[in-house]
Amino acid sequence: MAHYAFLDENNIVTEVIVGRNEDEVVDGINNWEAYYASLRGQRCVRTSYNNNIRKQFAGIGYTYDQDADVFIAPCLYSSWTLDSNHDWQPPSPRPVDGVWDWNEEMLSWVERPAV
Repeated sequence: MAHYAFLDENNIVTEVIVGRNEDEVVDGINNWEAYYASLRGQRCVRTSYNNNIRKQFAGIGYTYDQDADVFIAPCLYSSWTLDSNHDWQPPSPRPVDGVWDWNEEMLSWVERPAV
């Protein structure tokens, strides 16, 4: 089974469905992206749980970057920037030791207390 993401007019994922594999031909249909798009009236793009196409599995709210042909996760913090690998990066690297959470108000990492 294959998975397909439906996109709104801003290339934001609105739904992900399970569908036919790309190599299946049923009743002469062999382009499943186009077929599913025609059913919904929305653009449809294949996604993969194995992350072997389009960088990562699409989820609702993800953005499809057509030029790079990748899905980009929503950004959690306004201070973070998108790197050349299409991953969100904080203004400063996460410390290595301990468990840290990003504090957007302080624009820094805050260590979680030990339990």
